[in-house]
Amino acid sequence: MTSGKENLRIQKWVVTVAVLLFIIKMVAFWVTQSVAILTDALESTVNVIAGFIGLYSLYIASKPRDENHPYGHGKAEFLSAAVEGTLIIVAGLVIVYESVLHFIYPKELQQLDRGIILVAITAVVNFVVGFISIRNGKKNNSLALVASGKHLQSDTYSTLGIILGLVLIKLTGLTWLDSVTAIVFAFIIMYTGYTILRHSLAGIMDEADKELLQNMLSVLNANRRTNWIDLHNLRVIKYGGQYHIDCHLTVPWYLNVIEAHKEVEELGSLIKKEFGTVFELFVHTDPCLDFSCPICTKDDCMVRKHRFTKQIEWTLENVLRDKKHSL
Repeated sequence: MTSGKENLRIQKWVVTVAVLLFIIKMVAFWVTQSVAILTDALESTVNVIAGFIGLYSLYIASKPRDENHPYGHGKAEFLSAAVEGTLIIVAGLVIVYESVLHFIYPKELQQLDRGIILVAITAVVNFVVGFISIRNGKKNNSLALVASGKHLQSDTYSTLGIILGLVLIKLTGLTWLDSVTAIVFAFIIMYTGYTILRHSLAGIMDEADKELLQNMLSVLNANRRTNWIDLHNLRVIKYGGQYHIDCHLTVPWYLNVIEAHKEVEELGSLIKKEFGTVFELFVHTDPCLDFSCPICTKDDCMVRKHRFTKQIEWTLENVLRDKKHSL
């Protein structure tokens, strides 16, 4: 099964679970009349909506590249995550509003025991499904699945807090704790929504993944070949579960096309060996010039014009630059 189809299958389960848990939470609210449980149910409506959006985005993202989308359809996942993060924040604001309203006009709580049991069941199911979603999302580089999983797990944590609040209400009889509990966890889930929205916007804007780049450079520095004189203009763009890498590789100017291509193949093989096959590499080879001699470690070079000084370690600062004229 391809990663795209696997992501789609898992997201279908996420949507199904979200619908069932929403029904359970609404039953719990109807039984208890607790605004804290109502806020948990409201967040579940976001789970349902976001789940369907995520399902559609993964369906689009799994489609193969075509003439109109030469890099594939993976960007749809970022849009899905952005909508989901926004919906989480909106749900948090609605929860705050309902909690303040309930604080001003309190309602008598009923059958808290049954309500606690019902929402506890939803918390366990949410955490398990969220864990599976995040694990497979990271494995398949799917932001939509990771966002869904984080959303489900944030729902779990807020549900646990709500359960704690309900237990305290039952022990103390202080019904105003219902509203306070709801407000506290509303801000927690809004922060989760912000982080999901932030990551999705970073993907849409092609923000550099510096952690990934640093890990890649560590591998390249440790396995550097003699003919790899310099690396520059490095760019990494993420489209769904696929990474597209562009860079310029400086090689000895006297290599023929076949020899230069072999160096590119070795570079690509190294990256795929260390990071998997989700990378697509586009390498432009540059011929070495006079200013390359001082950093070139090739001992058997017959056309060297300047003595070797030192090898430059590839860092984020120097591989992202365009080195057309000097190092």
